Amino acid sequence: MPLAQQLWQDHVDLAEACLAHPFVQGIGDGSLPRARFAYYIGQDAFYLQAFARAYLLAAARAPDWDGFRELHELAGGVLQELELHETVARSWGLDLATVTPDRETRRYADFLLATAWGQDVGLTLAAMTPCMRLYAFLGQRLAAEQQSIHTYSDWVQTYSSTGFAALAAQLEALLDRYALQTTATTAAYGYAMDCEQAFFSAAWAC
Repeated sequence: MPLAQQLWQDHVDLAEACLAHPFVQGIGDGSLPRARFAYYIGQDAFYLQAFARAYLLAAARAPDWDGFRELHELAGGVLQELELHETVARSWGLDLATVTPDRETRRYADFLLATAWGQDVGLTLAAMTPCMRLYAFLGQRLAAEQQSIHTYSDWVQTYSSTGFAALAAQLEALLDRYALQTTATTAAYGYAMDCEQAFFSAAWAC
């Protein structure tokens, strides 16, 4: 079994817990209070800046040109995602430049950047892949359950799209190429999944 698939299966219980989280369910059915979603958008924008930087640090450590190029392309996808957040923020009158990261956002961002600065490309990809695979999973499951168009339908459509699924699969292929099946790899993947769940909890509790 490919490493990325094995890691996902080993942590799918955390993915299911994220899907069942009231914050995620509120996005899925449109019932999430706007203030909580606005808080999440601000925190996620801060996190995505760290995610983009981690891609570029991983690219710099890639042992071959193909990996360098692919990781740069994936970083470009994060910039497009940030543009989507900025569009939402403008429509809701939010200023992302004034966002202060909360404890969970800072913990996740610091973990990504510390891994990208200090570890090899395989471990960095193990820390980054859960975000992409989880959001593709959440988007697809929420889209399958969606009953009508609502405030957060664009979010669901974005992460359930075939384009986003392809990006997640591309990152997983890079993980399979560069990461070793070690306890450190499993720990990095699991820690990132734990950060994802905590991220939703922080937005729900704001």
